[in-house]
Amino acid sequence: MSTAFRTHDEASPLRVAIIPDSFKGSAGAVDVAAAMARGVQDAFDEQGTPVEVRTLPFADGGEGTLDALLGAWGTTALTADTTDALGRPVRARYGLSPDHLTGVIEAAEANGLPAVSDVPLRPLTATTRGIGPLVSSLLDAGVEEILLCIGGSATTDGGTGLLAALGARFLDADGSELPDGGGALTGLDRVDLDGLDPRARRVRWRIACDVTNPLLGDEGAAAVFGPQKGASPEDVRTLDAGLRRLADVLAEASGTDVRDLPGMGAAGGLPAGLTALLGAEVVPGSRMVADVLGAEELLSRADLVLTGEGSFDGQSLAGKVVDAVRRLTPADRPVVVIAGRVAVSAEELRRSGITAAFSIARGPGSLEQMQEEAIPGITWAAYNCCRLLANSFTRPVHP
Repeated sequence: MSTAFRTHDEASPLRVAIIPDSFKGSAGAVDVAAAMARGVQDAFDEQGTPVEVRTLPFADGGEGTLDALLGAWGTTALTADTTDALGRPVRARYGLSPDHLTGVIEAAEANGLPAVSDVPLRPLTATTRGIGPLVSSLLDAGVEEILLCIGGSATTDGGTGLLAALGARFLDADGSELPDGGGALTGLDRVDLDGLDPRARRVRWRIACDVTNPLLGDEGAAAVFGPQKGASPEDVRTLDAGLRRLADVLAEASGTDVRDLPGMGAAGGLPAGLTALLGAEVVPGSRMVADVLGAEELLSRADLVLTGEGSFDGQSLAGKVVDAVRRLTPADRPVVVIAGRVAVSAEELRRSGITAAFSIARGPGSLEQMQEEAIPGITWAAYNCCRLLANSFTRPVHP
């Protein structure tokens, strides 16, 4: 990677793009971006360098994506009455773009594992049904596209609960509707789509997914993720058999065989039913967010890019926010990472294309102390980074 510098042109401000993820457990992406911006602005102001700072709070399609999109859009979260994965009443959030044409849902608001951690887990009966009212609220608002972020689920029902909430009927051989949950799918005979809300088929669906696990087998939804949701070895076998039967029925109903498609095992198979019956597209979460927010255009115009997350390690360079920012930034622009913890080697840093990485830690301290001091630490790290650059920074000439 080449980071060409030239003498600063006083007549034209330096363009800095700040595109961080949240620092999980410490600060959301909106607050992280604002903290970085303060440090950047102060550093360049001290040197008399005109600077234009643009912030774009980011996410990888998992936890925090709703807040990141709302922050970038400048809209506020809406709420709807629904149920959690165990059928208990909850009030869940969702979001709308400023033009009301795009809606975003974090499925975990209605089927998330943390929300049901207060009672023994029920892997065979946990349901995605609660996501349905959020989808219906977006359809009522007239959206043309639904962005569904699916991380953190407590469910392994192949998305049947969500589809049932939208009017589909999953029937046994006697024509009776199956009870909720993946455990009942072994008795599935057919799916009746006559009552399915037609609007659900007209909108574009994009599902944010950062895993490639198939629906079935040793690497599938039940085997890999079921134990995290309370499934015993026997439960795993039951759930895998149910998802296998679901795949057969979906293929008969739609002509789409989801068994070997990558990512179908995410979130307990949630993409499977939506892909087969509604034509949903499974996409990397960071890429989806980048497309929605126009990140590539912002990065193409930047002279300096700051990004970051709570822990910068090997996983950061495999599809997370830092990786997406690095890939979308032209190769001749410097990309700096600010993180709570920097755990990459010099060789990994060189190979990654990241220019430099800085920790917010200002000395020995506990994780709790670092979390409490995250915001001032982020500002401090951005300030010091940009003080170093302010005296020597030059910019590549844009076409």
